[in-house]
Amino acid sequence: MLQTTTRTDLRAIAREAYVFTLPLVAMESFRRRRMTLGPMNDMFHARKLLHFKSRHITAPNNDTLYSNAWLDLRQGPAMFDLPPTDERYVSVAVMDMWTDNIAILGTRTTGGNGGRFTIIGPDASAEGIEGPVVRSTTPICWVLARILVTGPEDIAAARAVQDGLVLKMAPPPNAQADDPAQGTRTAAWAEYFAQAADLLRLHRPRATDMGVMQRIAPLRLNATDGFDPARFSTEEAEEIAAGVSDARRAIEGGMIMAEGGDGWLDPKTGLGFYNQDYEFRARVAVGGLGALTLEEATYYPATSFGSQPLDGRQMMHWHIPADRQIPVNAFWSLSMYEPTEDGELFFIENPLSRYAIGDRSPGLTRNADGSLDIWIGHAPPGPDREANWLPAPCGPYTLLLRAYFAKPELLEGRYTIPVPQPVHWEEETPK
Repeated sequence: MLQTTTRTDLRAIAREAYVFTLPLVAMESFRRRRMTLGPMNDMFHARKLLHFKSRHITAPNNDTLYSNAWLDLRQGPAMFDLPPTDERYVSVAVMDMWTDNIAILGTRTTGGNGGRFTIIGPDASAEGIEGPVVRSTTPICWVLARILVTGPEDIAAARAVQDGLVLKMAPPPNAQADDPAQGTRTAAWAEYFAQAADLLRLHRPRATDMGVMQRIAPLRLNATDGFDPARFSTEEAEEIAAGVSDARRAIEGGMIMAEGGDGWLDPKTGLGFYNQDYEFRARVAVGGLGALTLEEATYYPATSFGSQPLDGRQMMHWHIPADRQIPVNAFWSLSMYEPTEDGELFFIENPLSRYAIGDRSPGLTRNADGSLDIWIGHAPPGPDREANWLPAPCGPYTLLLRAYFAKPELLEGRYTIPVPQPVHWEEETPK
C-alpha cells in the first residue's frame, strides 16, 4: 500500500482511490447492464451453457447453468428458496457491492436438502424472522447461482433446479431499467470519481477500510455536498488524471486469480473475500467479477509448461494416475481458452463443440487401471482418443483448471497436479 508522505501527492492518492473504489463501479456497471434483461429483485435464468459465441464476460465456464438476481434490500428482506438438489453440485453466492462473498449457500455449506433463507440489509432487524438469515453488508447485493450440468441429457433436470430457485420480494416502486451507459470504470477521472463518491455514500466502507479512506481524504469523495472536480487547479487535475492512468495500467490485463510463473499457477489467497488486499480485489473485479472463494472453487491457470508456451500445434498428453486423481468433493474441469490481444479469455469454435473436459464429461474413457489420459491440441489425436480430446486453437492458448469443493490436500498444497507433457508422434503414433 502507499506510504504516507509529507506533502499531498494527488497522483498517488488518486491511484489508490481508483483501486479502492473500482469494485463498486464495476458492480454498478454490471448491475445496470443486467437490468436490461429484467428488474431488480427478480431472478433471471440463463437456460443454456456458455459457448464460443459467449463473449460478454472473460473466462466463462461451460459446466454450469447460471441464475442471478440483484436485490435492493432497502425495500425490505428477500426470502430465497433453494430446492433440494441431492448430489448435484449447486452454489448460490450472495455478494455485496464490494465483491465479497457474504455467504455461499448450496452443496458445500448447506447440503442438498434445500431450504429457505432470508437476506436482509446492513441496518435491518432480524427480529421475528424464522430460519437462517444472511445479512448483506451493502443495501444492494448480487445473488449468483451455479448449477452443474453433466451432459446434454442433464439440461432439463438442471433447468428444473433453476425453476426451484424462488425469490420472494416486492419490486421497487416505479422500477425501470437504468441507463447502461452510466457507472463505467473507463470514464474520465472527474466523472469516475463523481460516480464513485455517490456509490460510497450508499455502500459504506467497513471500519477496517478507515485507513484507506483517511489516505484518500484529500479528494473529498465523502463531501456532504458531493464530489466537485472544480475544487482542483489545472495542475492538480493533471496529477489526479495521471494517478488514475497509473491505476488502470496496474490492474488491467493478465491473470487475476493466481500468481505468475510456469506450470499450474497456485491460486492467490483471499480470492472471493479480499479484506485489505485492494489491488487484488480490483483486478478480479476487472477480469473475473463474481469469483468464488477458494474453498468453493479453486482455479489453476496455465500458459506454459517446462517454460514452453502453450500452442495448439504441439499436442500435449495429460496423464492422471489412478492413485493421484484430482482431489475434489464435487467435480473438476479443464477449460480451453484463446487469449485476445488485451488478455481476455474466450472459448474457441471447434469440431466437437467441446470447450472443457473433466471428470463428469459424457463419454470420457478411462484406462483399465482407472487412470485417465487427456489429449490437448489442435489436430485430432485419432478416433480412439477423440472422447478424451480437448481441442485447442492453431496457436497460443490458456488452460484453466477448476476444482469445485476441493479437498484439504489440494487446498493445502499437499497434492501436486500432474503436468501435461508434449507428444512427439515419432515416438508415439495416434491410435
